[in-house]
Amino acid sequence: MSTDSDSRILSLTGAQGKYPHARPKGYIDWQPRQQTLTVLAQVQDVLRQYSEHLPLTIRQVFYRLVATCGYEKTERGYSRLCEYMNSARRARLIDFDAIRDDGWHQGDGGGFTDPDHFWQTVGRAANSYTLDKQARQPRWLAVLVEAQGMRPQIERVAAPYSVPVFSSGGFDSLTAKKGLADRAAEQQRPCIFLHIGDYDPSGVCIFDAIASDVAAFCVSDMALAPTFERIAITAEQVSEFNLPTAPPKATDKRGTRMAETCQAEALPPDVLADIVDDAIRANTDMAVLDGDRLLEQADRAELLEKIRWL
Repeated sequence: MSTDSDSRILSLTGAQGKYPHARPKGYIDWQPRQQTLTVLAQVQDVLRQYSEHLPLTIRQVFYRLVATCGYEKTERGYSRLCEYMNSARRARLIDFDAIRDDGWHQGDGGGFTDPDHFWQTVGRAANSYTLDKQARQPRWLAVLVEAQGMRPQIERVAAPYSVPVFSSGGFDSLTAKKGLADRAAEQQRPCIFLHIGDYDPSGVCIFDAIASDVAAFCVSDMALAPTFERIAITAEQVSEFNLPTAPPKATDKRGTRMAETCQAEALPPDVLADIVDDAIRANTDMAVLDGDRLLEQADRAELLEKIRWL
């Protein structure tokens, strides 16, 4: 696959003249080679197949290409795909909103343009009114996902249950772990953290470190220690779904040694969504949930009726 030359060419496309020695800026004109077009067509197939789970991370797309199209499963292959995807988005060949980038947080300055804007916002808020469906549950649940880019997909699954989702990448800061302990202590009932992370020595070590540290903070504060449940990825899932694996990195000395490793993003998005949904439902009183959903509908109708007469 000719891709190094393609990567060098696309890094200059649209930049010569205005930016003679820079990477592309803004939108570009790009005419990729046929082999590259084939890869982009496969990417579009992946995005269409998982349209209900967008945005995807590039690594999730990468693993779908590896599993279904025989794409090169190497870091070099992944880097090449990143180059293709960046240029394809600049060239308007792939929708920007279909891909999730880690590390970007967008804020809103807030404020209203006029009183009509305020009342429109109130109406939309009433129309989307939801109850906290964990308020009456016997257990409080939360999901920790190691890859920040996967969080929107998990939130889409967890939101109907009012289950919060936290990004727990890396070994987490001390502040983050104390924050999780504080959230658990506030509940005054059993708490369960569902964890999604890589199946590798570091991933296992991250899970153990978070679980033990958060639990220790809770016990020190005289709160009930929470339970941590690793729902993905497990050795059984690697085998069941025939996920692509790699030997552990020689530099990764943390945790238990293992013969093969697998990243959480290797799970197909729909499979991961089902795993999360099953785990939440297994720890939820469904009769209480059904009652709250009926009450939510009644509350929403009452709010909309009141706003109609304001």
